Amino acid sequence: MAASELYTKYARVWIPDPEEVWKSAELLKDYKPGDKVLQLRLEEGKDLEYCLDPKTKELPPLRNPDILVGENDLTALSYLHEPAVLHNLKVRFIDSKLIYTYCGIVLVAINPYEQLPIYGEDIINAYSGQNMGDMDPHIFAVAEEAYKQMARDERNQSIIVSGESGAGKTVSAKYAMRYFATVSGSASEANVEEKVLASNPIMESIGNAKTTRNDNSSRFGKYIEIGFDKRYRIIGANMRTYLLEKSRVVFQAEEERNYHIFYQLCASAALPEFKTLRLGDANYFHYTKQGGSPVIDGVDDGKEMVNTRQACTLLGISDSYQMGIFRILAGILHLGNVEFVSRDSDSCIIPPKHEPLTIFCDLMGVEYEEMAHWLCHRKLATATETYIKPISKLHAINARDALAKHIYANLFNWIVDHVNKALHATVKQHSFIGVLDIYGFETFEINSFEQFCINYANEKLQQQFNMHVFKLEQEEYMKEQIPWTLIDFYDNQPCINLIEAKMGVLDLLDEECKMPKGSDDTWAQKLYNTHLNKCALFEKPRLSNKAFIIKHFADKVEYQCEGFLEKNKDTVYEEQIKVLKSSKFKLLPELFQDEEKVISPTSATPSGRVPLSRMAVKPAKARPGQASKEHKKTVGHQFRNSLHLLMETLNATTPHYVRCIKPNDFKFPFTFDEKRAVQQLRACGVLETIRISAAGFPSRWTYQEFFSRYRVLMKQKDVLSDRKQTCKNVLEKLILDKDKYQFGKTKIFFRAGQVAYLEKIRADKLRAACIRIQKTIRGWLTRKKFVRMRRAAVTIQRHVRGHQARCYAKFLRRTRAAITIQKFQRMYVVRKRYLCMRAATVALQALLRGYMARNKYQMMLREHKSIIIQKHVRGWLARVHYHRVLKAIVYLQCCYRRMMAKRELKKLKIEARSVERYKKLHIGLENKIMQLQRKIDEQNKEYKSLLEKLSSLEITYTTETEKLRSDVERLRMSEEEAKNATNRVLSLQEEIAKLQKELQQTQSEKKTIEERADKYKHETEQLVSELKEQNTSLKAEKEELNRRIHDQEREITETMEKKFLEETKQLELDLNDERLRYQNLLNEFSRLEERYDDLKDEMNLMVTIPKPGHKRTDSTHSSNESEYTFSSEITEAEDLPVRMEQEPIEKKAPLDMSLFLKLQKRVTELEQEKQSLQDELDRKEEQALRAKAKEEKRPQIRGAELEYESLKRQELESENKKLKNELNELQKALTETRSPEVTAPGAPAYRVLLDQLTSVSEELEVRKEEVLILRSQLVSQKEAIQPKNTMTDSTILLEDVQKMKDKGEIAQAYIGLKETNRLLESQLQSQKKSHENELESLRGEIQSLKEENNRQQQLLAQNLQLPPEARIEASLQHEITRLTNENLDLMEQLEKQDKTVRKLKKQLKVFAKKIGELEVGQMENISPGQIIDEPIRPVNIPRKEKDFQGMLEYKKEDEQKLVKNLILELKPRGVAVNLIPGLPAYILFMCVRHADYLNDDQKVRSLLTSTINGIKKVLKKRGDDFETVSFWLSNTCRFLHCLKQYSGEEGFMKHNTPRQNEHCLTNFDLAEYRQVLSDLAIQIYQQLVRVLENVLQPMIVSGMLEHETIQGVSGVKPTGLRKRTSSIADEGTYTLDSIIRQLNSFHSVMCQHGMDPELIKQVVKQMFYIIGAVTLNNLLLRKDMCSWSKGMQIRYNVSQLEEWLRDKNLMNSGAKETLEPLIQAAQLLQVKKKTDEDAEAICSMCNALTTAQIVKVLNLYTPINEFEERVLVSFIRTIQMRLRDRKDSPQLLMDAKHIFPVTFPFNPSSLALETIQIPASLGLGFISRV
Repeated sequence: MAASELYTKYARVWIPDPEEVWKSAELLKDYKPGDKVLQLRLEEGKDLEYCLDPKTKELPPLRNPDILVGENDLTALSYLHEPAVLHNLKVRFIDSKLIYTYCGIVLVAINPYEQLPIYGEDIINAYSGQNMGDMDPHIFAVAEEAYKQMARDERNQSIIVSGESGAGKTVSAKYAMRYFATVSGSASEANVEEKVLASNPIMESIGNAKTTRNDNSSRFGKYIEIGFDKRYRIIGANMRTYLLEKSRVVFQAEEERNYHIFYQLCASAALPEFKTLRLGDANYFHYTKQGGSPVIDGVDDGKEMVNTRQACTLLGISDSYQMGIFRILAGILHLGNVEFVSRDSDSCIIPPKHEPLTIFCDLMGVEYEEMAHWLCHRKLATATETYIKPISKLHAINARDALAKHIYANLFNWIVDHVNKALHATVKQHSFIGVLDIYGFETFEINSFEQFCINYANEKLQQQFNMHVFKLEQEEYMKEQIPWTLIDFYDNQPCINLIEAKMGVLDLLDEECKMPKGSDDTWAQKLYNTHLNKCALFEKPRLSNKAFIIKHFADKVEYQCEGFLEKNKDTVYEEQIKVLKSSKFKLLPELFQDEEKVISPTSATPSGRVPLSRMAVKPAKARPGQASKEHKKTVGHQFRNSLHLLMETLNATTPHYVRCIKPNDFKFPFTFDEKRAVQQLRACGVLETIRISAAGFPSRWTYQEFFSRYRVLMKQKDVLSDRKQTCKNVLEKLILDKDKYQFGKTKIFFRAGQVAYLEKIRADKLRAACIRIQKTIRGWLTRKKFVRMRRAAVTIQRHVRGHQARCYAKFLRRTRAAITIQKFQRMYVVRKRYLCMRAATVALQALLRGYMARNKYQMMLREHKSIIIQKHVRGWLARVHYHRVLKAIVYLQCCYRRMMAKRELKKLKIEARSVERYKKLHIGLENKIMQLQRKIDEQNKEYKSLLEKLSSLEITYTTETEKLRSDVERLRMSEEEAKNATNRVLSLQEEIAKLQKELQQTQSEKKTIEERADKYKHETEQLVSELKEQNTSLKAEKEELNRRIHDQEREITETMEKKFLEETKQLELDLNDERLRYQNLLNEFSRLEERYDDLKDEMNLMVTIPKPGHKRTDSTHSSNESEYTFSSEITEAEDLPVRMEQEPIEKKAPLDMSLFLKLQKRVTELEQEKQSLQDELDRKEEQALRAKAKEEKRPQIRGAELEYESLKRQELESENKKLKNELNELQKALTETRSPEVTAPGAPAYRVLLDQLTSVSEELEVRKEEVLILRSQLVSQKEAIQPKNTMTDSTILLEDVQKMKDKGEIAQAYIGLKETNRLLESQLQSQKKSHENELESLRGEIQSLKEENNRQQQLLAQNLQLPPEARIEASLQHEITRLTNENLDLMEQLEKQDKTVRKLKKQLKVFAKKIGELEVGQMENISPGQIIDEPIRPVNIPRKEKDFQGMLEYKKEDEQKLVKNLILELKPRGVAVNLIPGLPAYILFMCVRHADYLNDDQKVRSLLTSTINGIKKVLKKRGDDFETVSFWLSNTCRFLHCLKQYSGEEGFMKHNTPRQNEHCLTNFDLAEYRQVLSDLAIQIYQQLVRVLENVLQPMIVSGMLEHETIQGVSGVKPTGLRKRTSSIADEGTYTLDSIIRQLNSFHSVMCQHGMDPELIKQVVKQMFYIIGAVTLNNLLLRKDMCSWSKGMQIRYNVSQLEEWLRDKNLMNSGAKETLEPLIQAAQLLQVKKKTDEDAEAICSMCNALTTAQIVKVLNLYTPINEFEERVLVSFIRTIQMRLRDRKDSPQLLMDAKHIFPVTFPFNPSSLALETIQIPASLGLGFISRV
């Protein structure tokens, strides 16, 4: 393919840039061969001319399409070069926040400098068992690949972690080890994986330090071998260390620190145990203050010290050894403060009694004078004599520092050896995985001996890496059978030869170290003479004669020769070492013991220590003098040997590479520095991997993927049935150069750039198709628009022309009308003007005349009115004066009356404030009104009587007046006669005057009375009106109070309802949580039970065949288990020690301390249970004593029994104390000796342990039997307490007995009476219980009344403090509340009494029936001799059909046979198909009914226990079979429902038929067994969930995500993930149909077994949750699955699952809701993701997803076509801002192992027990129907 075809207009390229390393640009015109300049435009819009190199004419590298940016694997890019790799890493790191990326076999890890939530246990579980290419890149994927290859290929593995300081090597290695520890677990309970992880804090504290680039930089290399057994569980580990940076102990650069352990010691100096070390602040010591940065931000050295000490304890380093280590470290610090004083230029001394040296000598246990002497002197030995020579101050300081370094290095080695001993495997190691955490390539401004060794090691590792990559490429080509062409790759063997070959750098350095007067300068000259101008990789700096340059694979490095010889010699004066060896401190001489041993050249480590290897080699016997010679081996020689050993180990394993990249030097989170990244990519070999891949065929496609992607480039005739041939034909047409691709067996191999070329052709064709579609659509739209416009134009013309014609006609009509209008208008104007003038004239005349007349009239009127006004004003003034006086009088009266009324009102208010007054007013208001009305009526009657009196007076007055008038007439008639009697007339006149006076007086009195009556009537009416107003106001207040009360009631009701609903929801949540916790505990119990069984099996395998007669059979085991029903765990745990005692052990396994601790815990639990039983016994005794006080007559024998029971309890307590003492002695014996020999078989502690376990097991058996005996005695005691005087008509019964002469008859009568007596006693007991309950309830009522009284008093006290209105309201509210509570209590009491009555009636019926049956039985058992002889008559007796009672009878010895045939050997398939569902449950319950009928408690207990144990055994044996588990879950639930349905409890008998009610249990209450069966059902349900999870797990990802249910919707990306053939197992491909078929299978099996519908719904809900959780978790961890088309596939698959739910009528099971997170994730992949409105819609839509999940999906969203767009980073930030207030879990993945709490709703059966037939196929012929 010519360059002109790729470098066309708009093509994008990368050009070098000094700041950003590479910049993106776009071609402005096509490139033609021969062009010297490219016209480019940068992304910021700037145009430039790029000049090509005139020599090479190399074109700039092309940029990959945007669709390929962000790929998981760098080798999957179409264009493989440095800028593409750099850009891909930057986009993933900055935009997507992804720190891991594959580069072929290398995992590139970029340090985010931020804690990320991607290392939790849920992530570990998600990666466990997955193929490496299936999931997103992760350190866990590499660890899983290594673990899987170790198990599959049975080959040791290595994980090589490298990188710069601060790149995250140690953290990556730590996470890899954590993965192994979590996934594999340990082979025993010794927690080896925890010890492996605990070694990290120790090694970090003594080997890590703060540098300018990293706060926790590892200053040594380490290789940890994690050992596994044959089952690939961790059994131990071994650690090798390389090249500890000893110089850091005595010197630190600016802003750096010494090793962490020194600062941890200084931070903990105040602790009491550290007082003797005499430590202080870190700035006090010379060795810790040189860097000037003693504190690390965010790190508490004191807390780190605690972690270090805990890790030491976990690894078996005792406290005494720990204090010895800290003592040596403190001594090193004090040694650094030792100062020297110069005497002359060649000698020096230490000041006398120098405090730092004194402290150092005290801590080290050496003599002060000797150490002071040898610090200032040295010994020179010649052939004949020995000289002691003083040394200068500078040499003394160097000797002091060398001694400190030597002590620290030896201490480091000693700690590493002890860590290895703690991690050493106790069993044989089968394989291992090594984790190499080693320094990366380093180059600084000043590079010394340490950098030289580090870069030498990296050269060796790079060579091994290149060879491995080359080998993998070769294997891939050979596997696909394509022609193999040699790939040229960089070989760094010349550089390695320059360093390690003969006369190499190290060889010359060792030779110079042996020279007496060797120096760094002479060594440099030898280097120049040997290699300069002879080796192309060796150079000399221009301006220096004390340095040299080596061209490493990563870069040129200039090394300064100064200090090389000193560091290589690592010289320490022997006399100082001898002083330390003579120390009284025991630990110090141990540090130097290894120096006396011979060190093999092939096994030495750089610091002079021997690494542990898998094969122990005996060293050869050393010759005299050899030790000193070998002891003087140089550091470089030792490092070379250890490096060779490391390379041998790595070459013998399968390596996995992790390259850590440091994104910036400032530790900023998620900040990417391109320059630094490129340097590290070049140094760590990532670009070399790219180059090797690019040299061959980097792009690889399967034939099906190629066909799916490039189907658009094929014509219909090119498509053949053979996909391989189709792809060949198309490629030959598309790519003419056949060297650009190769056809393999399963894949097509493309050279670099070819896939991009194919993508360009595909995009061009799609673009051409789009243009053609656009052209056609635009033409059609334009034509349609033209036709519409033309039609509109014609219509407009027609309407316009019509409008113009109508306008012209209208104009003509208007012109004619205008002329007519003008004529009439002109006439009208003239006539109107004339009429107006005439009317104006007449009006003026009329106005003038009227004006004159009105003026005259007004004058007359004013005069008349003034007179009237004067009259009225004068009258008004008089009336005003009168009214003012009258008003003043009335006002005074009102004031007085108001004062009196206020006083009365005050009295009324005082009365109204009291509750009683208010009640009286409230209750008797109508009565008061009636009284007032009656009072008014009485007053009216008085008024009427007064009126009657007045009328009578008037009548009398009139009569008297008439009489007087008659008299006057008579006197007038007799006037003549009266003339003669003048005196008489005068007297009469006087009398008349008197009468007139009386009459006037009477009239005045009448007037006064009338005024009084009017006044009283007015006052009465006013009082009535006031009372009416008061009544109205009171009614209004009453209505207002009632309204407020109703409102408050409504509010209280609403709030109570809301609160009730909230509390109900909370209680439901709490119930579910508690149920889940309980079921998890049951799950853990079953797991421990299985673990115990496994351990028991292992123990059985370890012991030999026992002697005859001593082996315990299974029946014995089961009978022991049946003794104690509800603690099978106890029974099984105790069984093991008994077997160990009875079986002779010839070959014993090592003691498992965890098992011993578990047994100890079990003993403690048994003691607690025994204590609870003793408490219960005490309580029962107290009840018995109370009953004894009530009863007058009681047998004396019970006192003896109680004394016996108390003695028994005391004996139990003494035995319990004895057991505790023995257990304490055993623990003490074990803690005193911790060596492995103590716990070996045959050791005294081991024998003591076996004896103790045996005795404990025996004691437990005895205690268990005694507890059972005590329980039975307790029951009998309770029965004996009841009085025996409840029998009626005893004398009559005695007479009947005396009449009976036959002994058998007496016995039968006695049995009947005994049964009757028992029934009556039970009835009496129930009545007594009810009476006691009533007594308790009465006591409770008394207590509640007391509380109510106290509450009332408190309420009254509170009310008295309130204002009157609030007091009335509070009292009303309280009264309403009290009445409501009383009403509710009465209703509850009524319901209880109804229940009690029904229960007593039912019991009475049952007892009457039983008594009748017993009487009939007695009559039938009377012998013929007792019957009076009567003539026998022949009677025909018809045969009555047998009426079955729904019970099954079996013999006691047939119980095991019943369990065996019905449970252990039953095949579920045949039973489910041929017989009724739940048949075994019905059979077992019918057997239980018969045992209940016989009142045989032992038989009931034995049968139920055997049933439970049998179900457990069959589930353990066939627990992986779904049909078996489903069958026994269904039968267990049916058995549980039968126990409830026929228990006799009212709540379970609602749906029973009368016949079923007759079948209820009569003698035993099996509620406790129901709980045991419920727990068993929960365990079976959990096992069922695990089985279906194991079946569905392999199908889910393939069927829900990977398989294309809708063909053609989701195309393959141009270069998908590069699958690694070593990771892909040959598994069948599952589809969605496979999942639905499996769901159908599960559902049909459960339905066939008759499982409850509600339980089926719960199982389906759990299955759908597993499907949704696993699918979503994989979606969140797979970038290739997050696309628009995959969202459509997921939604379609979910719709198919919903359709399945509809078909099965399971939509209300809650299963659909469990898929809601997956549905929302699929919708999130499909919705628009651009604007703020889209963000708001996403936030409201994805309420079932957490914020972390939403952001993760958006980050992973990957377009698979160029027409799709990526999600912008700004949009993701907007989503995060909108969701920042959402409170949800930060966990990324769903818990796929979560099991919803299961419930078993009661489901009664309508099947009659008597109709059940037992088929002969079950083999239950020994059972008979009753």
